[in-house]
Amino acid sequence: MIRWLVIAALLAIASRWLFGKWPWEYLRTAPTRTKELTWARRMLGVATDADARTIREAHRRLAAQTHPDRGGSTARLAEINAARDLLLNQIGTDPSEPRE
Repeated sequence: MIRWLVIAALLAIASRWLFGKWPWEYLRTAPTRTKELTWARRMLGVATDADARTIREAHRRLAAQTHPDRGGSTARLAEINAARDLLLNQIGTDPSEPRE
């Protein structure tokens, strides 16, 4: 029994070394568009029917709190920016265009 556990562990380590992923990571499903939109809404704290102005205000509020110059992390700010861009693209607004 222990021999099979050791062999399984060695195969898992070899898989990680050769392919860059653990074997069980292949069992996960790819994120769907709906999951990504739900994640973005939760990240910014906006409703499903939020307009561009509401999304931008939520983004500005969170970015001010988590900006690296104020002690936040760059990774967190990048996630907030990605959530904003995803939601604005979903409602058909270009994230780079100026606000009203």
